[in-house]
Amino acid sequence: MNIMDFNVKKLAADAGTFLSRAVQFTEEKLGQAEKTELDAHLENLLSKAECTKLWTEKIMKQTEVLLQPNPNARIEEFVYEKLDRKAPSRMNNPELLGQYMIDAGNEFGPGTAYGNALIKCGETQKRIGAADRELIQASAINFLTPLRNFIEGDYKTITKERKLLQNKRLDLDAAKTRLKKAKVAEARAASEQEVRITQSEFDRQAEITRLLLEGISSTHAHHLRCLNDFVEAQMTYYAQCYQYMLDLQKQLGSFPSTFLSNNNQSSTTPVQSVSSPSVLASASASLPSVSNSMVTSGLSELKSSSGSRKARVLYDYDAANSSELSLLADEVITVYSIPGMDSDWLMGERGNQKGKVPITYLELLN
Repeated sequence: MNIMDFNVKKLAADAGTFLSRAVQFTEEKLGQAEKTELDAHLENLLSKAECTKLWTEKIMKQTEVLLQPNPNARIEEFVYEKLDRKAPSRMNNPELLGQYMIDAGNEFGPGTAYGNALIKCGETQKRIGAADRELIQASAINFLTPLRNFIEGDYKTITKERKLLQNKRLDLDAAKTRLKKAKVAEARAASEQEVRITQSEFDRQAEITRLLLEGISSTHAHHLRCLNDFVEAQMTYYAQCYQYMLDLQKQLGSFPSTFLSNNNQSSTTPVQSVSSPSVLASASASLPSVSNSMVTSGLSELKSSSGSRKARVLYDYDAANSSELSLLADEVITVYSIPGMDSDWLMGERGNQKGKVPITYLELLN
């Protein structure tokens, strides 16, 4: 027998098997043939696998949307991933906003209060953008990749073996149907032998499928560890953002009344304090802070005494007239109070220069 004859016979056998399965499947759908039912344990395992696949896909896709809301960017990343190439690096939204703020601050002048505040806000936004990149990277490695590996690897193997089990069942039931229709003893003997062979193959494939499906429990345990990693990455990200905003809030402080009067506001609107979430308690506990009561008491002592104190300048300040003293951030000046002076101001001295300075721009030193 040459190779061509062998291939022809194999194709004929495969065609016969396919036709037999198609007939058996059709008759089952029409209620004209009996169907071998899988045992309840195997059916439960199959249902569990399908449920795992369904929800894993939904969670994975929605996580991708959460980490990258821009659908065009997700498509681009998908294409580059399929081409096994690295996607070009671009600024994310916080980084882009931060850059705009920095550029605007430099345009308005870093020496002005608004320009300086824009630059500080922009730097914070860029730090948040960097933290966002770290969250995406950690989530992709520790959470999304294991979920995708299950969908594209383990579940594809389960689907393949399940399809093979379906074919073995059709072969078995087709053999049983032929056995029922066999009238001649010789034909019955051949059919009985065929039933024994197909039953053995079906049982073997059912065992292989069952072993694969029982691995779903291990998959759940693995995905649980990945979920914990994802939660930890999110917690780190939000803790970093909270820390950055607290630092920024401390740098910005409260707006002086002169700024509010420029906006036709007659009174200062109190800024509500932001309390830290319980999950970030450990992060916020380590933050340096100065209570309002301590600052108020320090200013009260200074105003009631005739002495002077050193103070650090928090932000740049441009003097509005000759009675005021211009300030540069981080410089240390001497301040003191004069009877009858407005409560929002102190007298400041830097060398032989002196003038009024706004209290909100100062941090009293011990």
